[in-house]
Amino acid sequence: MAQLWQGRFSKAVDSRVNDFNSSIRFDQRMAHQDITGSMAHAAMLGAQGIISQKDADEILSGLEGILNDLESGALAIDPEAEDIHTFVEQTLTARIGDAGKRLHTGRSRNDQVALDIRLTLRDMGRSLQQQLAELVETLCKKAAENTASVMPGYTHLQRAQPVTMGHQLMAYVWMLLRDLDRFEDALARMNSQCPLGSGALAGTTYPLDRQRTAAALGFDGPCPNSLDGVSDRDFCIELAGAISICMMHLSRLSEEIILWSSWEFKFIELDDAFTTGSSIMPQKKNPDVTELIRGKTGRVYGDLNTLLVMMKGLPLAYNKDMQEDKEAIFDAVDTLALCLRTVTPMLDTMRTLPENMRAAAAKGFINATDCADYLTKKGVPFRDAYKLTGSLVAHCIANGTTLEALPMETFKSFSPVFDEGVYEAIDLIRCTEGRASEGGPCAASVTKQIKQAGEQLAAWKEKHHAEV
Repeated sequence: MAQLWQGRFSKAVDSRVNDFNSSIRFDQRMAHQDITGSMAHAAMLGAQGIISQKDADEILSGLEGILNDLESGALAIDPEAEDIHTFVEQTLTARIGDAGKRLHTGRSRNDQVALDIRLTLRDMGRSLQQQLAELVETLCKKAAENTASVMPGYTHLQRAQPVTMGHQLMAYVWMLLRDLDRFEDALARMNSQCPLGSGALAGTTYPLDRQRTAAALGFDGPCPNSLDGVSDRDFCIELAGAISICMMHLSRLSEEIILWSSWEFKFIELDDAFTTGSSIMPQKKNPDVTELIRGKTGRVYGDLNTLLVMMKGLPLAYNKDMQEDKEAIFDAVDTLALCLRTVTPMLDTMRTLPENMRAAAAKGFINATDCADYLTKKGVPFRDAYKLTGSLVAHCIANGTTLEALPMETFKSFSPVFDEGVYEAIDLIRCTEGRASEGGPCAASVTKQIKQAGEQLAAWKEKHHAEV
């Protein structure tokens, strides 16, 4: 295919430059959005009398035919085309003749591509939100099944205080719901300004109706500055930032799954369908899905960094550097989508092992704080109670026992304040249920969190009429 800009040049471009310059291999996925934008532009040109209504109708019919043929497979995208915009326009002209050559009136590839990538990322962003909502629902379901599954909570990866698996999983639900909100904010800003009509950088002398095209394409309005319209890629960076944070949350959850599924913890059992084995060690059951998510997180961070570095030194307006935006942001989107598509069924089929969690909780002295609180409520100053409980823990470690298993004589040998009430105070179930402050691990609190998360998700679905 010939280049759209070849009239200025008297010498053919070196084939190596053509290959280097071409973006068709990655921007062809914007074909639907490119045609949608062109249809809105053509309809406006006809309504404004910039081109005849006859030409506008022919363009619209021709574009619809191209779109239908691409979707059915009757038309294949030419890999030799410079970009998707060139391919569509030249295919249109080949089909309808001179009318097709009028499509680009009052438009530049600069505002065209700025529009196409916004439309594409808008669609991709909504798809990511739906996948994220499905993961949230899965985690809420698992949390509801484990409101009484007592396990150690950790700080510094040391057993600290009692929580439940339901409480732990809901922590990730709230992280992911914030991610859902971040996508919502990013998409709202992306959708606020339509760059179509900015031209190459300085608008155009044609009487365009930019309000019409913006409304037709579902934007809040046109971007107010043509220079900014063609050179802005904030929306790519912001979406990549939201994706990076979401990947960070998935990576943290993955690290927990990797630990919990190990023999050292054995709090969970992953389904065979979501694990792999070893080529030499027949006993192995490897959590490859979560390890790959952990690794792919670094890849997405690289995509974000690519976008930031690409844009940091660019003067106004459009520069060819910006062609690099698509590969980076598409890779970030695709990577998160792949991770969500895999981790959700993995978690859905995951089996929790409450008896192992309970055993780990008993051995970890995670009820030591409750023992100290018991003494404090009996009138012992907290610092004295803290020291006294520490001595009891040291005794248990030295004798291979736990606080719950100590006889009353041993408790009283440390302090006469102890009575039979200590056993109730340090019972792990009661310790967990006693933490009834809002947001805590007791069953009622976790159940309330699940309800709140469900309401937030339902509100998002209603807003977007999403079927998740």
